[in-house]
Amino acid sequence: MNMHRSVQRLLGGMALLGAMLAFQACGQQNEGQGGSDPAPGTLAVTTTTGMIADAAKEVGGDRVSVTALMGPGVDPHLYKASHGDMVKLDEADVVLYSGLHLEGKMTEVLEKLGRSRPVVAVTDGVPEDRVLESEPGSGSPDPHVWFNASLWTYAVEKVRDTLIAEDPEHEAGYRQRADAYISELEELHAYALERIGSIPEERRVLVTAHDAFGYFGRAYGLEVTGLQGMSTSSEYGSKDVASLRDFLVERGIPAVFVESSIPRKSIESVIEGAARMGSTVVIGGELFSDAMGEAGTPEGTYAGMFRHNVDTIAEALKGESTP
Repeated sequence: MNMHRSVQRLLGGMALLGAMLAFQACGQQNEGQGGSDPAPGTLAVTTTTGMIADAAKEVGGDRVSVTALMGPGVDPHLYKASHGDMVKLDEADVVLYSGLHLEGKMTEVLEKLGRSRPVVAVTDGVPEDRVLESEPGSGSPDPHVWFNASLWTYAVEKVRDTLIAEDPEHEAGYRQRADAYISELEELHAYALERIGSIPEERRVLVTAHDAFGYFGRAYGLEVTGLQGMSTSSEYGSKDVASLRDFLVERGIPAVFVESSIPRKSIESVIEGAARMGSTVVIGGELFSDAMGEAGTPEGTYAGMFRHNVDTIAEALKGESTP
């Protein structure tokens, strides 16, 4: 590490310390996913979410050591950095985060850290005209880009380019692994189109706890609605429950879905309301929205998580299985 980089690290560490003190009072303890002491000569990469960590591992191969701050079941909209997170960020050679306001207040910490090392929002690679709004005309972006497997390829390319910039001697390997990963994403995209397309058109309605599946619905032909808004930091009330209940009853929707990172009581209150009106609505299964599954399981990878969601939705809305 040269002198210039050392000075940058020192200044960045001082800025990070200030941010850490601001967060300590409300820090959330979380062990995150993955992460170990990096092997000599490799890049230490810290990511916010598991989806980004999966891309970094696949593209980086044995050239990187990857740590994700947010593990299974963690809601990034409400996430607050812990002291341990600050240490992981300060020790990283490269930091990758989602962007589009997914990480909320943590964005300020990441921007300060960017003064001393590469801190990159992977969604910066997504064309602006492909980014959806949280509400029409709001100007606020929907950050859940990863639910369109084809669109997520832009984020993977951003990861690739960032790693190449830091380790140009191994560019060929990064490009080869990125191409293989992008091919897998394209296969997932085609799989989702076919599987969701097999649902009877009148049943292609996806109802979840919060409105995280806009990209998924746009890409694969589903009408999407949620009890809460785009961010789980928004509150829902009795009017929201009643409105969604009436929607389910009027449309004859057979199933709704819970999410791994959100308490299920919110959606259960809607089901109970529909039952009182004589309409049977069941929980069609659990979807992974803002976090992936446990490490070591199929759902602990992006591809496994995505395929799980597609299959769960298709089976429930087609009536192929009983949860």
